[in-house]
Parts: sequence; structure tokens; C-alpha cells
Amino acid sequence: MQNSRKAVIFDIKHYAIHDGPGIRTTVFFKGCPLHCGWCHNPEGINPAPEIFLRSSLCAEDCTTCVVVCPKGALLKPGKSSVVIDRTKCDLCGLCEPACSYGALELVGKEMTVSEIMQEVEKDRIFFEESSGGVTLSGGEPLSDPVFLEPLLGELKSKNIHVVADTSGFFNFEKFSHLLDKIDMFLYDIKIMDSQNHKRYTGRSNDLILENLKRLTRSGKPVAARMPLIADINDSDKNIKETAEFLNQLDNIIRVHLLPYHKGGEAKQKRLGRGESLNDFKAPSEEKIEDIKKMISGYGFSVKIGG
Repeated sequence: MQNSRKAVIFDIKHYAIHDGPGIRTTVFFKGCPLHCGWCHNPEGINPAPEIFLRSSLCAEDCTTCVVVCPKGALLKPGKSSVVIDRTKCDLCGLCEPACSYGALELVGKEMTVSEIMQEVEKDRIFFEESSGGVTLSGGEPLSDPVFLEPLLGELKSKNIHVVADTSGFFNFEKFSHLLDKIDMFLYDIKIMDSQNHKRYTGRSNDLILENLKRLTRSGKPVAARMPLIADINDSDKNIKETAEFLNQLDNIIRVHLLPYHKGGEAKQKRLGRGESLNDFKAPSEEKIEDIKKMISGYGFSVKIGG
């Protein structure tokens, strides 16, 4: 049965106010086809569950997690933080409840539609009072239309407003029959040059741009979201090409500029992926204002953040 199908969810954020109109519940799906070096949710890239290790919370004299690990994947060298041998870890999750200090966390949990809806129902009163609803995010929330179909059916049967926050890299043909069940899209636009897009995200942007054209032709309202990373996509050339591309489309209701922040770097370390080879930075405040003015000049409503 479709309703017994599960998706891996790495977070459900209650009382979200930056993921669409009103107060929302944001459901974060694990797994993304892009590998953006600046990603602020790197735990959403891998489709499988993973272990977060917060070394600063690990107690010097505690070895409880080492004892309970059935695979010997946890080591405690002296009084330093526990170390994870991720080649041995089978993600059984026994270490998380064993740790009294919150140093270990299993990120990603298989959930059914019913389990997600139980979380959503907790916020129904806020939706009604604020004209809010549910935002599907990630990762890439549109990568599994088989799971989405019953979830969207439940949400719409309860008259809940639905926003999809997407990278744009998905199979439109397999998803198109679900369009009527989504009220609005938040759509990432990163880099217009296809080769540079592939260099920094691992994928060409051809499919992303084509999907955006098809979405806007469908009549669905779209808010374009543009992460801003200094010396990567903040050039006048890229901003102009982005604005000109969006200007050709209908139903772009606004443009959000999202200056880079370093929140993802700490998460990379917790996942054991080490430090990024790139020293990503946000453009200066002056540059961001210039970008806002440039895009506004094409007639768009532009917001910094959100």
C-alpha cells in the first residue's frame, strides 16, 4: 500500500516563518541530487540516515556509547571526544539514547505519511490564524512522487496550504500529475552559466531552468530564491543573466536573496566530512544592496532573506 511507504525525514520544523506565507510546519526530506559546497543543510544531501557528532558536548570520562555500540564503531582515545569509524557504523542508533550529553544524534528517520501528518496536526491552529501551512523542503522534496502523492492527498483533504521548496532538479513528467496539490513553489536559482553550475553543484542547470519554465507556464506562483556567494555568483554578469531569464517568465511573484552564512560548516564537521576546500563568504552589504537594486530594476519585488 502507498500509505505504508516511508521517506527519510531529517527534521520537522514547527512555527517556521521564512518558508512561505504565514506560520508553517516545514518537513525536510533527506536526499538531494545537487552537492552545493555552500549548502546550509548538508545533512540533507545523503538520502540515508547519518550520525551527528558534537565533539564539544562529549564528556571526558564517559564511555557509555562505546560500550553499547555493537559494531565497535565508536572509540574513545584518552579523555578526548569519542571518534566514529563510519566504515563500521551501521546506523543502528543505539548510541543516541545512550549519550546523556547530546553529543550523538541520528539524523534522518524513516516516517510514514501518517507519522508526518501527526506532526503537522500539532500546528493546525497556527495555520488557520496566520494563513500558513506546510512546506516540503530538504534535500529535494520532489524526488519521490510516489511518496508525495498520498502525503499531498492528506494535506489537501484537510485544506492545508502546501509550498514546495525545490532545487529544481527533478523529473517533471513523473511529478506533473501532483501539480494541482501544491499551492506555491520556492525555487532555487544559483548560477546561470551551465559549466560553472556543474562545477559548484555537481550538476548542469539545464534541467533546472527547463523545469522552472514549465512550472511558471502551469500558472503556479513561484518565489525565486538566489543564494549569494561572493566571487561565485554575485558578478554583475550572472545577476543580469538571472534577472533577464526570470523576466521572460510569468508567475514569478518575488525574488529572495539569501546571503551565504556559515551554519553549514559546523554541520559538515559533525558529519565527519571535514572542512570545505572553499572559503565561502557572503558578498558585502553594499554589494547585496546593489544586487537588490539591479534585480528590482526588472520590475521584481526583491527581499533579502526569507
